[in-house]
Amino acid sequence: MPASTPQTSGAAALEAVDSIDIPLPEAPAAAPVSKRRRLASMLAAGALAAGSLGGAYYLRQVAPFESTDDAFIDGHIIGISPQVSAQAAVVHVDDNQMVHKGDLLVELDPTDFQVALSQARGAEAASRGKLAQAQAGVAAAESAVLEAQATLHSVQATFENAETELRRLQGVDARARSQRDLDTAVAARKTSFAAQERAQAQVRSAQAQVIQARANVTAAEGDYQKAQADTRKAQVNLDHCRILAPEDGRVTGKAVDAGAYVTPSNPLFQIVPAKVWVVANFKETQLKHMAPGQPVEVSVDAFPNLTLTGRVDSIQSGTGSRFSVIPTENATGNFVKVVQRVPVKILLDNDKLGQLAPGMSVEPKVRVHS
Repeated sequence: MPASTPQTSGAAALEAVDSIDIPLPEAPAAAPVSKRRRLASMLAAGALAAGSLGGAYYLRQVAPFESTDDAFIDGHIIGISPQVSAQAAVVHVDDNQMVHKGDLLVELDPTDFQVALSQARGAEAASRGKLAQAQAGVAAAESAVLEAQATLHSVQATFENAETELRRLQGVDARARSQRDLDTAVAARKTSFAAQERAQAQVRSAQAQVIQARANVTAAEGDYQKAQADTRKAQVNLDHCRILAPEDGRVTGKAVDAGAYVTPSNPLFQIVPAKVWVVANFKETQLKHMAPGQPVEVSVDAFPNLTLTGRVDSIQSGTGSRFSVIPTENATGNFVKVVQRVPVKILLDNDKLGQLAPGMSVEPKVRVHS
């Protein structure tokens, strides 16, 4: 039948479509989830490895050490100044020149000091002559004492004879002696007694002369010693006209040229010896385990590829601020706690370059734990 033909053909078409086997696509969400899990696992493993490496680095390279960047090279700086005032005749050095102990650095004009030395030597010779005269005076005075004593002995003998004679006559019966003989004996005794008194006075005077002569010797000796000292001083001043290097080192800060008038109050230059060390200002909280003898590695800012070794020599008994020109006064009521720094002296095993100088910045690292 014509009316039923379209319906039949439509149903058949639907059945035909339904019978076609079309493959369905797979679920797209499964792949991204698996990739995220693998990435998360890799990140976790990387973080764990990095943490392990960081921990190992900390335990090996950070925890056993204390370091600071507040550290500097230090050393002796020897100021060279003249000991006398004079004109600089010759200057034998220049800035940054290496000198050795005993090298002649500067020569001063010696004319005035040579004249002074000649005068001092003349005064010394004169005082030496006066001393010899004084010593001869002592000998003469002592001889005078001996002579006076001999005279005294002679008159004493005469007095004793006169007194003996007088006693003898006085003991004789008055009828057996004459009055004239008695008067003569009395007069002789008086004369010899007076001579004895005069001789004793002469002895005392001679002895006083000896004392005076010896005092003159003492004074002359003092003058002679002073003259000798003046001669030595003049010689020393003349020697000071030649300024020598007291130590090996480099000349720095040269401030003198030939012809300049120099005085002891004006430094000519400085000599910096080669021996240096490190002064590191560690925080007081870093000193708990620090002790002398611990090994140190030192890096120098001026030489980035240079690493020096050394050891802790000593720790200052006090903070740097306590020994400053104006120490901090905390008893003011406005106290703010600040971590203090303590200077630590570090001795270097060697100076590989020989170019380290006081004031250079360094960074020491002290091994406080094994």
